[in-house]
Amino acid sequence: MSDIKKDEEKGLNFIEEIIEADLAAGKYNSIITRFPPEPNGYLHIGHASSICLNFGLTLKYPGYTNLRFDDTNPVTEDTEYVESIKEDIKWLGFTWKNELFASDYFDQLYAFAIKLINKGLAYVDDSTSEEIAAMKGTTTQPGVNSPYRDRSVEENLDLFARMKAGEFPDGSRTLRAKIDMAHPNMIMRDPVLYRIKHAHHHRTGDAWCIYPMYDFAHGQSDSIEEVTHSLCTMEFVPHRELYDWCIEKLEIYPSHQYEFARRNLNYTVTSKRKLLQLVNEKHVTGWDDPRMPTISGLRRRGYTPFSIRDFCDRIGIAKRENMIDVSLLEFCVREDLNKSALRRMVVFDPVKVILTNYPEGQEEMLQSENNPEAETVTHRDIPFCRELYIEREDFMEVPPKKFFRLAPGQMVRLKSAYIIRCDEVVKDAAGTITELHCSYIPESKSGSDTSGINVKGTLHWVSAKHAVSAEVRLYDRLFRVEDPSSEEGDFKSYINPDSLQVIDHVYAEPALLKSSFDERYQFLRKGYFCLDKDTSEEKLVFNRTVTLKDAWAKEQKKG
Repeated sequence: MSDIKKDEEKGLNFIEEIIEADLAAGKYNSIITRFPPEPNGYLHIGHASSICLNFGLTLKYPGYTNLRFDDTNPVTEDTEYVESIKEDIKWLGFTWKNELFASDYFDQLYAFAIKLINKGLAYVDDSTSEEIAAMKGTTTQPGVNSPYRDRSVEENLDLFARMKAGEFPDGSRTLRAKIDMAHPNMIMRDPVLYRIKHAHHHRTGDAWCIYPMYDFAHGQSDSIEEVTHSLCTMEFVPHRELYDWCIEKLEIYPSHQYEFARRNLNYTVTSKRKLLQLVNEKHVTGWDDPRMPTISGLRRRGYTPFSIRDFCDRIGIAKRENMIDVSLLEFCVREDLNKSALRRMVVFDPVKVILTNYPEGQEEMLQSENNPEAETVTHRDIPFCRELYIEREDFMEVPPKKFFRLAPGQMVRLKSAYIIRCDEVVKDAAGTITELHCSYIPESKSGSDTSGINVKGTLHWVSAKHAVSAEVRLYDRLFRVEDPSSEEGDFKSYINPDSLQVIDHVYAEPALLKSSFDERYQFLRKGYFCLDKDTSEEKLVFNRTVTLKDAWAKEQKKG
């Protein structure tokens, strides 16, 4: 089904309705959007929704999207974050027209501030941040004018120039808009436009020691770029009035801000501050830890760009915030990987099977499908010999009813191979099963079975002689509660202690020696996996992306 047909069936979201009305009315011939991250951390799944929205709109409608870094706070920003953000957007499959930085506009923003001062609409305030906060008043009580509010234009111009020249220490002065200290919207009560911050900037170095506040840089940067539809999350609704005020008073291009609701994901946190805590305090191995909700973490875990775009499309755009079940994200990646992942056999907890009637020293190559769901089905060779490994859990000495795996006297099929029957169980002195002696049915070979025997169970297996050793990392939800940020106490106390299980020695079929980082694998009956960056010539390391079924939901129902 085409994307256009799907859109028609789904209907338009409210932002698309606005854009279509604007285009139909001739307000714009094309649209310009922007994705404006602050480079103070790695992008997460919440950002993915905004990326898909902004870039998706200019794929659907004529126009383009800019990538603009909101780098107005030099203390928290770094080039590392800039590069990671660019990599994530490209990986998701999007391309920006212009790569821009708010710092590109520092001279222009400074000139805008001078214009407001000259119009009597901004003043330099010597009050401390605490004094300014106290002057603001409350939602039911108007604010109080600053004692510095009525400085002359000439004095304000002089002080602001000296702020820029570095004469004053951090926090000693600010530039504030002169609006209305009794305004019902507290953001409009003479908001701070510039603050002094003697800090090295990742792009401008030490050229500046005053930096614009987000509320001042945001709208003016949009206007400079002639952004038609500036899309923000709902917490910026109260800020829209200031956004419009600055544009109106500066008499510049009238960009317009529209707000949409955040989509929060359960069993995780997406606050950059909290994610940074997890990294700095070593609760995770880094920003790209596969348990993190960062795009780099999801990529390392094996999520595909399509699965994340599909997830963002399914949750949609709305005006009301809600909590999205992580199971939907897992469903999206299962749907994608089922069609694309290469099937491989890997035994996690092995018990040896000896086929007593298979000739010693004999080997043969069997064929198995790489992916039965693929449009074009291809096959791989799998070595088969007298000694094999199967999963220990696939054998029971005293099985219950409807146990269709291996048991004494019971038959099963080995995937893409033969039917076998268990004849004898061998144990060590402690009573642990060490070997299963079985016989195979030569006429039962997959693809040419003439045995006439029907069995209900099929097991995966690996040839003992040809098995490749690997490490697997089984990931689960990072937190054990649905909304850790809303719980009492430190959110980190709700970290799931079982979020990572490492099995450092599994047996894999030799085809996995040719694994590549851009391929995904379904380990039969185990889940979907990908190669991890910790892989070396000495050791293959695989991350589990997701289980084959939603095991978590099943566990919750039991509880």
